[in-house]
Amino acid sequence: MAVLLVGGVLSGCGPGPTLAAATAELRKDTQRLETDRFFKNPLTKLRIVERPDKDLPCDKGKFQRVLHATADYGSKPSDVDGRLDLAQRLMENTLSQALHYTVTYDFTQVDWEDARLIEGRKDVPGITVKVILVPESPTWRLVAKTDCLPRS
Repeated sequence: MAVLLVGGVLSGCGPGPTLAAATAELRKDTQRLETDRFFKNPLTKLRIVERPDKDLPCDKGKFQRVLHATADYGSKPSDVDGRLDLAQRLMENTLSQALHYTVTYDFTQVDWEDARLIEGRKDVPGITVKVILVPESPTWRLVAKTDCLPRS
């Protein structure tokens, strides 16, 4: 019984997340975004500005990867606040349901008329996403970053 207990404790003390695991997940997120039924429509003008292909040094022996993307919500109606509300809900749903991020909600933004900010997190393997929504094109400006992690 003691051997099982010690083995169980030791197996729970792994080395933690690695850049390789976080990068693999971020690449999946890129593919999920590109194949999402809304974002694959040419009218959204999804553009992957930077793919998570380069190690960016962030600490001694640690690196991170970054995904930058932009997309447009479509025509601009006269109700800018309503447009931002709809674009915000769509992106929150995409992040939580299609990309599996835990989205944090900031209800103080409801009164913002010129921009919105959405943040999401995947604790395992360690990725944070931030999306800025603005009334002008491109509507969404997405930046997803891995944590500062060792390569392996």
